Amino acid sequence: MFVIVVYDVDVKRVSRVHRFLRTHLHWRQNSVFEGEVTRAQLYEIKRTLEGLVEEGDSVLIYEFPRGDFMLHVIGTDKSPVEEVI
Repeated sequence: MFVIVVYDVDVKRVSRVHRFLRTHLHWRQNSVFEGEVTRAQLYEIKRTLEGLVEEGDSVLIYEFPRGDFMLHVIGTDKSPVEEVI
């Protein structure tokens, strides 16, 4: 499935959350990651993030089970994703 993870966490935890998400997903732009994951990988991402965030932090995970989505970039694409075969 395709997921988008958006986070808003205290500056003290930003680098930890960013480093962790980079191991599983593609960094898109500030506080936004995306990528294809399995159910097991998504479970691990959720479980780990629950341990990293604290009160007042926010993490949103959008799931697209069938991969049906359209991306429109307006302005500069800061981190273009190129198809890998």
